[in-house]
Amino acid sequence: MTGGTSGIGREVARRFGTAGATVINADLRETPKETDLSAPTHEIIEDAGGRAEFIETDVSKPDEVGAVVEAAREFGGVDVMVNNAGIYREASLVETETASFDQVMGINVRGVFAGCRAAARDMLAREASGSIVNTASISSEYAQIGHSMYDASKGAVMMLTRVASAELAPYGIRVNAVAPGIIETTFGEGNPETDAEREEPFIVDDADLPDLNDRMVGSDIPMDRLGTPEDLAGAYLFLAGDDAEYVTGHLLYVDGGYHTV
Repeated sequence: MTGGTSGIGREVARRFGTAGATVINADLRETPKETDLSAPTHEIIEDAGGRAEFIETDVSKPDEVGAVVEAAREFGGVDVMVNNAGIYREASLVETETASFDQVMGINVRGVFAGCRAAARDMLAREASGSIVNTASISSEYAQIGHSMYDASKGAVMMLTRVASAELAPYGIRVNAVAPGIIETTFGEGNPETDAEREEPFIVDDADLPDLNDRMVGSDIPMDRLGTPEDLAGAYLFLAGDDAEYVTGHLLYVDGGYHTV
């Protein structure tokens, strides 16, 4: 999977490891951004008795994503690919710099494209069925002021998911996406120009949570609270597993009902 070091990706990776999967975390950084965490994702999986490893990866570079999939051959090949790495940038359309737009699209869209393509090629070469799960967003279908870069990228993820699902269905390869809502997490430390593991549609700094709760909870989120990475992990496992064997091309909202209001 990509983007498994922090936030949603870390919990998804951990849950896959608990379920018995060998997890390869492809991310720019090995240590999590969360200030209260220190152990890398692959170490917490291994400490719990699972198998995992970390490969430093810039998902905007397709060759690096391809190398991760090739490394999975050591474990028998890719059965499930989770394309989760992404970044968030906010600016009005007229203030958006071309370089920022290109960076968001390079990570959020080219990264997902590269992951889908590399995983599909591996599965087809082995004549194996499999599952690809992408991280989309409520922003895949809902426009927000100041989010032209991010919303455009997540809309593209939704369409990549649907097109890939149609093309790959005859080969037993399912392609779906999880659409998280507003998820409680932290920015952490790092270089905003290079960090590529951020996957949440809205990355919320702890200091902003009281104001965000006052504005959002109870009015825009029917379930009356922000989401957590733990709320999301089960959706990825479901779409990856046999219980979803007749589900493909689907955008699964995990947002506390946000998209219904």
